Amino acid sequence: MKGKVVFVSGAGSGIGKSTALKLGQLGATLILTDINDDNGSKVTQEIIDNGGAAHYYHLDVSNREAVQSLFNIISKEHKELDMAVNNAGIGGVLAPIHEVDIKDWNQMMDINLSGVFHCLQAEIQLMLANQTPGAIVNVASLAGVNGMPAGSPYSAAKHAVIGLTKSVAREYAKVGIRVNSVCPGFTETAILNGIPERFLDVNLKYYVPMNRLGKPEEIADAIAWLLSDQSSFVTGHSLYLDGGLMA
Repeated sequence: MKGKVVFVSGAGSGIGKSTALKLGQLGATLILTDINDDNGSKVTQEIIDNGGAAHYYHLDVSNREAVQSLFNIISKEHKELDMAVNNAGIGGVLAPIHEVDIKDWNQMMDINLSGVFHCLQAEIQLMLANQTPGAIVNVASLAGVNGMPAGSPYSAAKHAVIGLTKSVAREYAKVGIRVNSVCPGFTETAILNGIPERFLDVNLKYYVPMNRLGKPEEIADAIAWLLSDQSSFVTGHSLYLDGGLMA
């Protein structure tokens, strides 16, 4: 990926951090964003210290004007965009639907769905303007494939991300822009902090054939493959990374 300019949102921790580090190792020039400036700056510095190229910007993906402003900067300073990973998201509050507060619902949709839309639209506009064949990966979830008890807002947003991915992939396949999503199962990230331990233990014991959590690095490897030319005939796909759970 030497010489490729790659955007990664939510790069300060979890899957975003592992993806940024992986792409940095592969030689990409990284544009990293997060709302946690301390975490985002640390990841950026780690890539630079390891001989990579990375630039950090504060970004709230739910803010459409902020996204557009950043992509204007990217256009001026980096001229083009080759690849993107739309990863920024939240886990939200766990509650049955009759107890879900409208503020929690709106926040979930603003970040996990509209945030992907804002970034995806800006990324494709820049790729089209520069006639750049590109590759984009949206981070969805197995909750975007199955129902999630007490997590209906999260599940609804991730289902929508998968639908958005498929639609956009079909729209831009003819101009060489590939759009895919990854659907991680239970993975060692902060989002698991809100899930009851007993629920997690039962799932790992009885429903995940590998009987373990996934690692952010494993998700990052899959994202890197979907961005690379090694997956040149893959678009509109939702890749399950789940230790066999969906089997």
